[in-house]
Amino acid sequence: MGNLITGKKGETIAAGYLAKQGYKILETNRRFSRFCEIDIIALDKDTLVFVEVKTRKNNRLGIPFEAITKTKYEHIKTGLFTYLKEKPEYKKYRIDAIGITLEPELKIKHLKNI
Repeated sequence: MGNLITGKKGETIAAGYLAKQGYKILETNRRFSRFCEIDIIALDKDTLVFVEVKTRKNNRLGIPFEAITKTKYEHIKTGLFTYLKEKPEYKKYRIDAIGITLEPELKIKHLKNI
């Protein structure tokens, strides 16, 4: 399975997970620039949530969250503030991360307000 396919599979799993937790999925794969794409934008009650999803086939090369670098986080913040300018009705927001490991068994970890 290639990295793009693995990533898309993880994003689909994450969106389903969030929906089961009561989140309303507003957008997926929202691109703000060539450097910034937010995987999932969702609503958790009255809070807008920007979700970065990292998926690994297994943990041989490290856990998924290790791939969220300072630079990646800064790009997410850039997208977040651009989105908030477009949608000023949202006053509360946060950034979450979901790490997914596919093998040997499916594991989902959700970190809120990173």
